[in-house]
Formats: sequence, structure tokens, C-alpha cells
Amino acid sequence: MHKLLNSSDRLTALTAKALQTTDTVRIIDLCSGSGGPMIEVYNLLRKKPGFEKLELILTDLYPNAELAAEISKSSIPGLSYQASPVNAKDVDDKLKGVRTMVGSFHHMKPDTAKAILKNARDSNQPICIYEISDNSLPSFLWWISLPMIFLMAFFITPLVRPFSLKQIVFTYLLPVIPFFFAWDGAVSNARTYTLNDIDVLLEGLHTKDYKWEKGLIPGMAKRLYLLGVPSRKL
Repeated sequence: MHKLLNSSDRLTALTAKALQTTDTVRIIDLCSGSGGPMIEVYNLLRKKPGFEKLELILTDLYPNAELAAEISKSSIPGLSYQASPVNAKDVDDKLKGVRTMVGSFHHMKPDTAKAILKNARDSNQPICIYEISDNSLPSFLWWISLPMIFLMAFFITPLVRPFSLKQIVFTYLLPVIPFFFAWDGAVSNARTYTLNDIDVLLEGLHTKDYKWEKGLIPGMAKRLYLLGVPSRKL
């Protein structure tokens, strides 16, 4: 989905903007799971002037041990996956840099979501939230997207890498993957915060030393983003 929606280019621009507000040339990706598009974003950013020494640290409250082991063996300079748990609402002071959350913010209940934003502001660290849905359907119509997402799985499965025989079997012969993909996508869309929801979450978090920017990126699907940055560098 991220490849289809060109998330990497959008995230590269947003992350570069956030990096300009900090003295640390480092990205702390929160709730990384199995990586998402941030590794590609990292590779794109390192090609830009001034970001040659950029670092990317992937983190999660429940780290993906398989990916952590794979990254530790990789030859990509400056890339790492922290094997110990990192709580997005209470990030260690040693992990300084631009915080990113890609396709994960909707998993957070309002109290947790606000705590994540407050922790970034209190730590004076930039944060970039990116969602590939804007929850534009009325809540009682969330199920309408189920058949569309189900069918979409048949077309985007060939884009997945590494490609395996299991994916073919459980997509085209026994459509287990499309079913779970559709359910996950539809429910995630229903849970995604809207721009109005973001305003509620940001109540009490506006200060002269820390600024917030939110918006929708138009396209095949409206992508929602929220940037929080220290104003001292602007």
C-alpha cells in the first residue's frame, strides 16, 4: 500500500522538514513493527546534501526480533533496530532525533495518543505522524470499504517482497490474506484520527517554543500528517 501511494517520497519531504529543526541528524522511528517505508525513506534522505551522516533507529514496544537480527547483519550504514522495548509515550532522553510514526498512530487510544505528542513536545524533539487514511467516511459506514480493500489485495500482492509460494496460495487459491487485509484496512480507517480529532488531541499542547502543523496530502487516497517541531530552529 505504501508503494502504491508513494509514501516514501511524501515522508522524505516531511522528515527532511522536521530534521531542519533539530541539531541531531537522527530519526527515531516509533512503533516500527516490521519496518514499513522508513528504511526506503532513510536511503532517499542520505542521498540529499547535509544528510550523508543520517542515522535511523527503528524501535517498538514489542520489537520485531527477526527484523532486528536481519538489520544487524545488513551493510546499510547508520541503520539499526533497537532490540529493547521503547514506549512511544515515554521515549528515553538518550534517543534524541526526529520521531516518526508511520501508519501506527491510529492504534493509540486518545489518552495514549495525546501522551505521545506531549512527550515529544516536553522533550523538545520533532515528531512526524503519517497515516494513509483520513477517515472521511461517516463512522457507521466504515464497512463499505471492506469489499474494495478485499479486491485490492489481489492486485498488490505481486508488489510484496520477498514474494513466496505461501502468498500465492493464501491469496489466489484460498483468499485468507485478502480477507484479513480487508478487515485490518477497514477497521484501521475507522480508527484513524481526523483533522478535527487532531485539534482535540493538541488542546493544551500549543506553546511559543513548539509548533504544530497538520494537513491532508491529496492523491489516490488522502494521507493525513501531523508535524510537531521546536520553534527555536525555525
